[in-house]
Amino acid sequence: MASFKKTQIRSLPKIGQKVTADTLYWRKLNFPVTVKEFGPIDYIDVMPIEPYFIAVSSAAKVQIYNPITHQVHRHFTRFKEAAYGASIRSDGKLVVAGCDEGHIKLFDIGSKSLLRIFKGHKGPVHRCKFTADNVHVVSFSDDKSVALWDLPSETEIIKFSEHSDYVRAGCVSSISSDLFLSGSFDHTVKLYDARSPTGSTISVDHGSPVESVLMYPGNSIFVSVGGTELRVWDMLAGGRLLARVSQHHKTITCLHLASDGKRLVTGGLDRHAKIYDVQSYQVVHTLDFPSPVLSLGITPDDFTVVAGMANGLISMQHRQTPAEARALIPKQSLKDQKKSQTTYRFRLNADFRNVNRTFNPATDVEVATKNDNSLVSRYDMFLRKFQYSKALDTVLVKYIRKKKPAITVGVMHELIRRNGLKSALAGRDDSSLSIILTFLARNINDPSHSKIIIQVANTLLDVYENSCLTPQSEKLFLHLQEHVNREVEYMKHLMEIEGMLHILLASTTTQTRRGPVNIGQGPPVKVMLPSAAAAANATMVYNVG
Repeated sequence: MASFKKTQIRSLPKIGQKVTADTLYWRKLNFPVTVKEFGPIDYIDVMPIEPYFIAVSSAAKVQIYNPITHQVHRHFTRFKEAAYGASIRSDGKLVVAGCDEGHIKLFDIGSKSLLRIFKGHKGPVHRCKFTADNVHVVSFSDDKSVALWDLPSETEIIKFSEHSDYVRAGCVSSISSDLFLSGSFDHTVKLYDARSPTGSTISVDHGSPVESVLMYPGNSIFVSVGGTELRVWDMLAGGRLLARVSQHHKTITCLHLASDGKRLVTGGLDRHAKIYDVQSYQVVHTLDFPSPVLSLGITPDDFTVVAGMANGLISMQHRQTPAEARALIPKQSLKDQKKSQTTYRFRLNADFRNVNRTFNPATDVEVATKNDNSLVSRYDMFLRKFQYSKALDTVLVKYIRKKKPAITVGVMHELIRRNGLKSALAGRDDSSLSIILTFLARNINDPSHSKIIIQVANTLLDVYENSCLTPQSEKLFLHLQEHVNREVEYMKHLMEIEGMLHILLASTTTQTRRGPVNIGQGPPVKVMLPSAAAAANATMVYNVG
């Protein structure tokens, strides 16, 4: 006699985020530690050398945080109004910040003393940066100007006033003390050379107010963000546009390099931080935050990620070490894991029943494999006994029909194959019939189950066509009809769209000889639409009552 074959449950792969090396790398960030400030976090800058202190500009003060203890290491309050764009020098000894008064203030981090005040701007200074030689400072102001200052003499060396609106973004070259970028609300990004006082050497149009700019370490590429777009420009080619990426659905506010310059991170008002591969500019991971992101800071070793938000929250996330990962695993689960590896690995042979026999380990012990399929589900037990109604009831319990509908559909498919579906559906009371109708209405629109569900619905209509139904059952049948009619309308709309696409693609065939036609951005997308036959199969006609 052939052995009973278990019911095959069709399981489809879950659609989710593709797990890549970047996904695993950035998922190792621990739960964030948050600190609340009194105003929006305007700017975050990370000290480029250990211990990687974090400068945070918020309200009328600049605070230096310790990334390990999350405590304030130094704070500077010599501002009458708001402080902006605090930046730490590469040796970690000085910090410079702009303010609403139009001044640039230089502080000593060790002694907290105010060393210099650079006066000359007529509007608030939102960004200021140390140059690569550490003896000059570049400032970007709302008076539409960019200025270069000398630290020892406290004097202005050169000023450029080419922008026609506020200058809120700026950066300097990491290898040349003479090159710096500015981004303005007039939609332009300009590259300046201090050795050329006549004006900017490169000017490009971003297309929207520029919120932040960044120059790659090699001085060959720079990036600008504004609106919902990130644009990459070739500096050596005179500002040629290399890439144009739009992954945020609200304004992008900040930029930062990570992973030794191999990844680019952008933060936006949509409360997301997108991480891009700098070669393809494809998003490799996304970080989520509870409030719009205004500024980002990442330590050179990627160990700490800091985000400043519009509601005054500072989020600090640290990378999980191997010791911390082991500490997060409960001790009980480790014991269970060891037990599962050692328990029930061996069992006595069924023929070893005679207690007077001499025990022989070579013949009387079997190794229990992990693929032992001796356990049989309850619905398989009823199917083996040809009790089809009980088998169907087993998979219509609340947990299975809601959490694992594939099991219920799999048993229904087996009943159809056995020609036992009618007997399983017949003779049911109002309560069990309402459960079946509710399940059908819930899952008839699911493409992975619709083929089986439609057959079950048609069989159910045949069984109860001439029966006297209660008002509750009649109402559920009408509810099922509404779901079917709605799905048919969707199919009609999709077929209309399919016809429009055919016309659109037919009109572009004449252009294929000249070259490929790209609609929008990104790789080609294959669109699969249902056919008219699928829509016809989804239609059911029945009379109720």
